Amino acid sequence: QIKLVESGGGLVQSGDSLTLSCASSGQINCIDTMGWYRQTPGNERELVATITTWGQRSTADSVTGRFSVSMAGVGNTATLQMRNLKSEDSAVYYCYARLKVRTGICPGGQFWGQGTQVTVSS
Repeated sequence: QIKLVESGGGLVQSGDSLTLSCASSGQINCIDTMGWYRQTPGNERELVATITTWGQRSTADSVTGRFSVSMAGVGNTATLQMRNLKSEDSAVYYCYARLKVRTGICPGGQFWGQGTQVTVSS
């Protein structure tokens, strides 16, 4: 099992920068992917950016060139650096972690943080 705790959300102005952090605890040695999704009212949760422990990144087209995801340690802390924020980036941002499957060691599965609100005023 994994517990994820986000920090760093808040209210900013359009064009500002903001950094979100996600601290993991539990079976962190089983994590193979961490990253961020976001959700606005009435919409499905959507990918923002993820990174694997071997460094492979996936980034949404809408944030490419503005947002950057990184992971410190092996499945320890994930960070989302956001630059040139726009009003359409306003959402609840959720930290995400995926566990690998290793018989008797790692159970697999996907885990979510509680979410942190980012609001960008224009």
